[in-house]
Amino acid sequence: MNDSKAGRNLLKFRRNFSDNHKAEMHGLLEECVQRSMKGILRTKFVTESSSFEKLPQMHYHFNPEVFVQQEGITEFQFPKDQLVLKPGEVCILPAGVPHKERISKPDGQFRNMVVGFYHDTISVHFANEVSPGKPDIEVIEFFYAPDIEQIKSLMNLLVQVARSESLAREAATRGLVMAFFSLLQNLVAHGSENFNTEAGKVFQTKWFVREQISNPKLSVKSLAERLQCSADYLSHLFHCTTGEKLVSYIQRKRIEGAKLALEATPLYVSEIAWSSGFSDPAYFARVFRKFTGETPQSYREMLEKKRHMTDSRPKTVYHDRDDFSMGKPHGAKNSLTC
Repeated sequence: MNDSKAGRNLLKFRRNFSDNHKAEMHGLLEECVQRSMKGILRTKFVTESSSFEKLPQMHYHFNPEVFVQQEGITEFQFPKDQLVLKPGEVCILPAGVPHKERISKPDGQFRNMVVGFYHDTISVHFANEVSPGKPDIEVIEFFYAPDIEQIKSLMNLLVQVARSESLAREAATRGLVMAFFSLLQNLVAHGSENFNTEAGKVFQTKWFVREQISNPKLSVKSLAERLQCSADYLSHLFHCTTGEKLVSYIQRKRIEGAKLALEATPLYVSEIAWSSGFSDPAYFARVFRKFTGETPQSYREMLEKKRHMTDSRPKTVYHDRDDFSMGKPHGAKNSLTC
């Protein structure tokens, strides 16, 4: 998406999310629920694993996205693969997968609905073509979602099941897809009622930080320019509303993404620093230690040590022995007893 244009026009987007758009959104979600119940919803999953790698002409998100194609075609290009999304199809895009999008209009029209996740909020936007082959936001709305972590966990489980070779994969995937769209439908039906829990500018600031987190030029000044206010005013408003300085918030969000990359990818620390918006790895290490008390390398080593400790634990602990294997408990004196 064209982030700068999306930023400049965010207020207009929200204002233009009319009753017709809401009806269209609810209709699409209901259709997804019904078609998943019948087992006829064509859902596509990205086969590549998350890498959280910053690649030329590609971008990635720290949270999953869901695309519902209405008209035209969306072509996703990944580092090693590609995916074509046609009308009536749904794409589940996991967090951290680098990609770029290009659209085509065989029938003369393009439109899709995209669902994103951030903090305690779900964003839903409709996209259309703004220049040849390029989509952008037409209208966007946000919905309060206090259970967003459970929904993201459900999506992660959905991706994991879809990639598995289990005999029950198809049935499990169908059930999880239906559960996801049902929960989403319920949230957007009621979430906007409680959305105004944060000042509008503060929420928009957080949204922009999420969208630009890997951009080394992201700053209080650049955020203030997008929101058409002074940097001092925005810093003061953010601090008064959240209790956290805006500079600290930006750094914390970058470090949260870096921690995820250190845990889930084999990328070098310098690569993770760059993809997290730090142009200087040494400065990244200092900020990382400020928030975690560890250097990036020692944090990764600590995670590895914890994994080994978990692997070394017994499967079951009895009153007189520890069972380390499926059939041969260590330390058993006689026959197995419960």
